[in-house]
Parts: sequence; structure tokens; C-alpha cells
Amino acid sequence: MKRIGLLGGMSWESTALYYRLLNEGVASRLGGLHSADCVVVSVDFASIARLQAEGRWEEAGDVLAHEACALRAAGAELLLLCTNTMHKVAAQIQDAVDIPLLHITDVTAAAAHREGLTRLGLLATGFTMEQTLYRDRLESHGLQVMVPDALGRGLVHSVIYQELCRGIFTDASRARVRAVVEDLVDQGAEGIILGCTEIELLITENDCPVPVLPTTMLHAAAGLDAALSASADAIA
Repeated sequence: MKRIGLLGGMSWESTALYYRLLNEGVASRLGGLHSADCVVVSVDFASIARLQAEGRWEEAGDVLAHEACALRAAGAELLLLCTNTMHKVAAQIQDAVDIPLLHITDVTAAAAHREGLTRLGLLATGFTMEQTLYRDRLESHGLQVMVPDALGRGLVHSVIYQELCRGIFTDASRARVRAVVEDLVDQGAEGIILGCTEIELLITENDCPVPVLPTTMLHAAAGLDAALSASADAIA
């Protein structure tokens, strides 16, 4: 099993989900007392969130690149960046280390193609929905990406930062986000990308009338595929 480096803390709620999914996945695939071989760096999200809000993305990238080097020094053989939004600086992080960073949008695009989905609604932070880099990478895989209107984007962003990142999950917010989903479906979305790691803690396939692409679950599963690829023959 390759050692997975988790670059997390953005927020710790989503990083905990990654940790659980990886360990559940290893237990399911290998059985017995097996658990994930992983190392975790959990940054202080308040400092990263401030840099996001101030548009200081390169500085945030420097912080994460430094922490990626720490994961490499701890023996990580591949990296999972446990946040969608900060994939904006994925290239900066990758340039700092000589191990692969598994990009969440590539994993999500592959899943969309497996499901036969091409026109997708995106639920994410305002940064991810409004800035083009994340959407451009999805569209480079032949996908069409739709985002909510300004009111919907503001609602989803507020729920993420004011509630989900603080461990607050309410039926009222779930209903409001479901209404945003329904608007996207009415506009022709064939599926919904849950493009924020925390939003999977609020919204599931049961909340959507079309298929969902839960990026955290997909990312963790792809990380396991990569980590276990070397051990598959030995297990067989």
C-alpha cells in the first residue's frame, strides 16, 4: 500500500470525511484489520480563508506547497488535497513535490463520463463557482458546467462557510440548497457536482432528482485505487 498524504484542514470537517472514507475503503477492499496508510497535515483554515477572501491565492499556494513538502518528507507517495476550492493552486503544490497530486476535477470528470453525463450543475464555494479555473478544467474533459444564479451562489457559499465548515447542519439549509439544485435541473442539468467537500455532509443523492457526483467520495476512492495498485497482485 502506498502512503497517502492528506493535505487538509480546509475545513477539518471535510478532512475527517476523507480520513473515514479512506479507512472504510481499505477495510472493505482488504478485509481484516487493514486500515489506510496515510499522513495528514491539517492547516489552520482561518488563515487560508482570509487569504481566499483577500484574493491572495499565490500566498495561500505557498502555504500549501510548504505543507505538501512536509507530507513528502513524512513518506507520502501520493497527495490528496482535501478541498475543492484550493485546487485553484494545485499546479503550485504539484511543482513543489516529486510525487503525484491526484486532481479532484479529473476524477470527477471521469466519473461523469462513466455515468454518461455531460451537462452538469455545480454546487461549490463562491470562489469555485465564479472563478473559471475549476470549471475550465472540467470543460476540458468535454463537459458543460452550469452554476446557480447570483442569489443561489451567495446562498450556497454562505451555507458552506457559515454553517458546514463549523459543523452546523440544518434541515432549513438543506431545503434551501435543494431549491438551488432544482433550479439547475430545470435549466437542463443532467447531474449535480457536489463540488465542495463539506456539502456532501448536507446533500446526498436522496436530495437530488438527478444523479450526483460527490467529489470527496470520488476523490478518496481514486486515491485508494492509486494507493492499492501496487498491492493488488500481492493480495490476489
